[in-house]
Amino acid sequence: MSNPVFNNSPVFGDPSNPKVRQGRQQLAADPAWGSPSAYQYGTTGAQVMDAATLESMYDAPSATSVQMRRMTYDDVVVKTGGLLALLVVVAAVSYNLTPQVGMVLVWGGMLVGLGLGLVNAFRRNPSPPLIIAYAVAEGVFLGGISWVFQSYTISGGSAQPIILQAVLATFGTFFAALLLFRSGKVRVTPKFTRWLIIAISGYVAFSLINLVMSFFVASDGFGPLRNGPFGIIIGLVAVGLAATSLIVDFDGIKRGVEGGIPAKYSWTASFGLLVTLVWLYLELLRLFAMLAGRD
Repeated sequence: MSNPVFNNSPVFGDPSNPKVRQGRQQLAADPAWGSPSAYQYGTTGAQVMDAATLESMYDAPSATSVQMRRMTYDDVVVKTGGLLALLVVVAAVSYNLTPQVGMVLVWGGMLVGLGLGLVNAFRRNPSPPLIIAYAVAEGVFLGGISWVFQSYTISGGSAQPIILQAVLATFGTFFAALLLFRSGKVRVTPKFTRWLIIAISGYVAFSLINLVMSFFVASDGFGPLRNGPFGIIIGLVAVGLAATSLIVDFDGIKRGVEGGIPAKYSWTASFGLLVTLVWLYLELLRLFAMLAGRD
């Protein structure tokens, strides 16, 4: 399972995926798209449309100016930046409240964020209020869990600023992945995407097993399967998977912009990027905590 926001989306997904093709055919007949041929057949319009598609185009009401506006990279950048800023502010508040209220914020933010994440990931049309609510919930969770990890390292005798390290490494990885994607040195092919799906699915299965075992086997706080040098290796693998997922996300956004999808889907793109960035930050935070614990 790669990022579900992009993987099976008829808007951002790979057209070689049968589910994506079927979804695009349904969207092409939706009058809310304004000009259904623009995305289904590409911006060149070189492909021949069938009679049913032509009929749906001519029978559809005229698109409004809002419907005709297409998503741009600027739309995605502005919304992603706004969601990240909101998340950071909420995380800062949560970090300072966690010592007083305990793990309530951590568990509450995690469960609410998970629920909102699933709802947003599988919605056909983006909901800005739900996406903003997801950013708030994740901010609550990340602020609390960051305090927990920082406290763990301090109690172990380390004074390393692992939160700052994780934040800087997250943004550094993001821009490195973006540069690699823009350079064309990394191409997102169907084979590449399938490999990533298999690798992430394996990591998720490993993490679930580790979580279950942690209730029965003593460990140093990261689970019995993530102790010692092996845990650090797994952490590096997880960071690599998250960084690779970012590249696939960029490819989906590029496909959407070039296909001329409606501007409202910039919310979906921003949400998808936020999901991957949250995952990347968590993996880096855990990795730095493990490294600090070995000092």
